Amino acid sequence: MTQVSPPRAVRRPFEHREHDVPRADPYHWMAAGGAELVTHLEAERDYYDAATAPLRERVEELAEEMVARVPATEASPWWARTRYRYSLVTPPGGEYADLVRRPLGAATDAAAETVLDVCGLADGSDYFELGLTLVSPDEHLLAYSVDTEGDEVYELRFRDLRTGADLDEVVPRSYYGGAWSADATTFFYTVHDEAYRPHQVWRHRLGTPAGEDVLVVAEPDERFALTVRGSRSGQLVLIRSESRDTGEEWAIDAAAPEAPPRTVGARRPGIVYRSEHLRDGPLLVVTNDGATEFRLVAAPVPRDADQDHTVWKEVRAEDPAERLERVDAFATHAVLSLRADAEHRLRVVPLDDLAAAGTVVRSAFDGGAVRLARTTSYDVGAVVVADQAHVAPPVWSDLTLADGTLREVLRAEAPGHEPGRYRTERITVPSTDGTPVPVTLVRHRDTPLDGTAPLLLYGYGSYEYTFEPDWDPALPSLLDRGVVFAHAHVRGGGEGGRRWWLDGRLEHKQHTFTDFVAVADGLAGTYVDGDRIASRGLSAGGLLQGAVFSQRPDRWRAVVAEVPFVDVVTTMLDASIPLTVNEWDEWGDPRRRADFDWMLAYSPYDNPPPAGGRPDLLATGALHDPRVMVHEPAKWVALLRETDPEWAPRCLFRVETGAGSHTGPSGRFGHLGYEAEVYAWVLDRLGVA
Repeated sequence: MTQVSPPRAVRRPFEHREHDVPRADPYHWMAAGGAELVTHLEAERDYYDAATAPLRERVEELAEEMVARVPATEASPWWARTRYRYSLVTPPGGEYADLVRRPLGAATDAAAETVLDVCGLADGSDYFELGLTLVSPDEHLLAYSVDTEGDEVYELRFRDLRTGADLDEVVPRSYYGGAWSADATTFFYTVHDEAYRPHQVWRHRLGTPAGEDVLVVAEPDERFALTVRGSRSGQLVLIRSESRDTGEEWAIDAAAPEAPPRTVGARRPGIVYRSEHLRDGPLLVVTNDGATEFRLVAAPVPRDADQDHTVWKEVRAEDPAERLERVDAFATHAVLSLRADAEHRLRVVPLDDLAAAGTVVRSAFDGGAVRLARTTSYDVGAVVVADQAHVAPPVWSDLTLADGTLREVLRAEAPGHEPGRYRTERITVPSTDGTPVPVTLVRHRDTPLDGTAPLLLYGYGSYEYTFEPDWDPALPSLLDRGVVFAHAHVRGGGEGGRRWWLDGRLEHKQHTFTDFVAVADGLAGTYVDGDRIASRGLSAGGLLQGAVFSQRPDRWRAVVAEVPFVDVVTTMLDASIPLTVNEWDEWGDPRRRADFDWMLAYSPYDNPPPAGGRPDLLATGALHDPRVMVHEPAKWVALLRETDPEWAPRCLFRVETGAGSHTGPSGRFGHLGYEAEVYAWVLDRLGVA
């Protein structure tokens, strides 16, 4: 790398003293933001750009390869409503997909009407993200929302599809999710507070100013967040409030949008549930009530009064070997989304025998995942499912519900890509306590697993969340250069079901980190070159990277910590920071001494590794990121450089000081440009030509 000096952040003495434990924090001033922080971040970006200048040719080479695997135009499968079929179509060379439609019964080659020109909306914006796109039941109106900063504040708009013109009424601040009333006169939406917690559901009547909207549900408990959606049956609006381990859901008759919401099963600590509706019938409820890996119960629709769980009736018992994630109901069958053996599967069962074994649908690809695609209609005999893997572009098929047969309807293009050149396999590696940790290995077929190839190891391990093995047009550029990619499915994630999450949260969080290190140690020497291992993770996965950077700096050649949550204790003590209070059920509440102690033990900012022997580090952040505030990685980078000045030039901080989001640049090609930067740095650190 070119010899330039990293910026030195201003130190200001500050000491935290919770529970009589002193913690020096000389960069605490960054949390206040302001012009001084922005100036420092700009200096960090200048240093990153200068330090990586020698890699620009490699970045351009990688970006060109990645973009070449993306077709000029892409289209989703069509989905049907009452009068039209809809699809998402990316125009030639476009960054975003437009929403188009054609009448039911029209010829397949008939011209489609562009309902929403997303590329046009994004034109001139440094960042653009489409939130929701919901067509009204009569298909005359479209509700859609946009974010042009990356801060996840969406402007909600309404379009008359008969004229193509937007209505005058605009909701300036909304969040994800929404639902139409049955007569398309009313729209329900969520609003988040200054801490970015969706805490209210509002009702907007079309043709009236947004200032006259009516509050439907307000959630006062800061641990809980609200969502709203319409049932596929078209008969209910469902509002859910959920913390990390407790939930409650309300139903509103979509034909009576001004009716009060009625609770489906009340709220009980430790119990979560989510409902689906059988048209003109009961609710199907997926719940952990009496079932760690969840079971399926039927419940009446609460219309005139609230109800509790005593009216629920079990229709499918828990299977301890399968995590039941959700149910999707159709006229004759239900589709269960499951996770077993770290793999996402579907099970189709008839409505008249919901306990039946039914038909199991698994991915046709090694290490792949099959999921229900966008299916809005209730009265269907077949649904569309999507099957894909890290190196296998999506294949969409019609799944006949009656017999489980599949008929391919669309295969995504990936110009120049040959899936047969790559190999994917699933192994397990024992953690330090003997727990087998699933690992997905992906490589070029000519790359041996004999201890000689370099490795990029990815991990997350929080919130019971699972990163599915989606097709990634960037990954072959890494594999083609002889690098093995591995995903360690560590505890804290959802790959092993609810128990897997419970064993990697709160006081068990250290399992996430020891699992990850154990996987690296288990692969080293036997499968890959132990001296050439890079690791990567984003957000809570960035916390994972920060923790293993501190706990085992000798294990890694390089670490990529993207928007890392690294100042764990200080952040979780500040309830004013976005998404803090509702995170206490995941990490702990450091106001309690026991929680404070286990969190402090792994907090990367509070535990920098000894000077000398540190791996190279690439951290990222974004000024407008509402999920991990930019001062967290900024403080961490400053502290790490201060505590090891000789190593400091090998610590880079790629920060977006303009528009940009938690997950990086927007658009098909914008994000690939970012991936090219990360891969160029990783390849350079691994010594790969």
